[in-house]
Amino acid sequence: MREPGPGTPRPLVVVGIGADGWDGLSAAARRSIEAAEVVRGSRRQLDLVPDHVDAERVPWPLPMAPALASLPGDHPGRRIVVLASGDPMLSGVGTSLVRLHGSDAVEVIPHPSSVSLACARLGWAVEETAVVSVVGRPLELLVPHVTPGRRLLVLGSDGSTPAAIARCLTGRGYGASRLTALAQLGGSAERAFAGTAAVWPHEETDPLVVTAVEVLADPGTVPLPTVPGLPDDAFEDDGQLTKRDVRAVTLARLAPLPGQLLWDAGAGAGSIGIEWMRTHPSCRAVAVESRPDRAQRIARNAASLGVPGLRVVEGRAPEVLAGLDEPDAVFVGGGATTPELLDACWAALRPGGRLVANAVTVESEAILAGWFARVGGELVRIAVQRAEPIGRFTGWKPAMPVTIWSVSK
Repeated sequence: MREPGPGTPRPLVVVGIGADGWDGLSAAARRSIEAAEVVRGSRRQLDLVPDHVDAERVPWPLPMAPALASLPGDHPGRRIVVLASGDPMLSGVGTSLVRLHGSDAVEVIPHPSSVSLACARLGWAVEETAVVSVVGRPLELLVPHVTPGRRLLVLGSDGSTPAAIARCLTGRGYGASRLTALAQLGGSAERAFAGTAAVWPHEETDPLVVTAVEVLADPGTVPLPTVPGLPDDAFEDDGQLTKRDVRAVTLARLAPLPGQLLWDAGAGAGSIGIEWMRTHPSCRAVAVESRPDRAQRIARNAASLGVPGLRVVEGRAPEVLAGLDEPDAVFVGGGATTPELLDACWAALRPGGRLVANAVTVESEAILAGWFARVGGELVRIAVQRAEPIGRFTGWKPAMPVTIWSVSK
């Protein structure tokens, strides 16, 4: 434990502890706990600390978040040690404390994570294994990672998570996937549960469980990629949908980047925001839709396609745009003729952000042409034709051409 200088607040010390408890801790971790005046953790974690440690033991309340924010003030001037499961910086309390109080105020002593232990048991390379946390999060977050041949480790909240994963995979055409639920990793009670998703026999396993998935597709299953241009039938829609080919071109111009935020004004079925978020887990999007039935449909599409975090704002743009977080990119798929809509989107856009607007009518094309003349960018027209039967033969059926204006601020 590092000692603070005169007048400097003592750092919060976060110690990772595994199912092997006190015996599995390093000498440095043990010294930190033995020197503590207050130890915070779950009741299970506090019970792993031996009796000779004199510190006051304080379990976390529910909800836990307010206690993390007030932690230094709750124990002024005292040596505080926080216990965390495994590596505190892997979906752990260490990350939350650093975010709240800054890296200078937190010292972390990690333990091997459940991810490292699971990969060691399975013989999997850590860098080749995708890790998905559904701890306190929707299980649908797993969906974008489910592609044939991939290896996943899913961190869950309790012993029912492996069965829920099995049902999710089976319902999406991946019932052949092999599952291994690894419980109490590193402890004396360590054990494994195995089976396939379609016939998973373990409704409950153990509260401390990591689920390993080897993804295998059932015959006839068509995998969905994370690159833009999902099939149109992947979305529930009422006809208000940016079609696949135009959608792929539109998203290429929106240029999704990790951590960035998109506004989709007039979202329809939500396809643009959904595909934006599928490109990277940290991408965020706000879908603005005035019709309640479409807003509900967007939420269903987002959950079905693995991005339940898509924010749906019901209301009419530009009025409802006020107060939204500043966007890195904006898409206007319809309504370019709505008074002041493009003005509001352009004003809200971050410097360096991208604005993309599509038009299919002469009137909306004229609006985009005016903006193109004023601020520049790129103006293109896309015409898509699809082969369809004409009697005994095949001919080309053209879709309505789409004009796309894209510009960086």
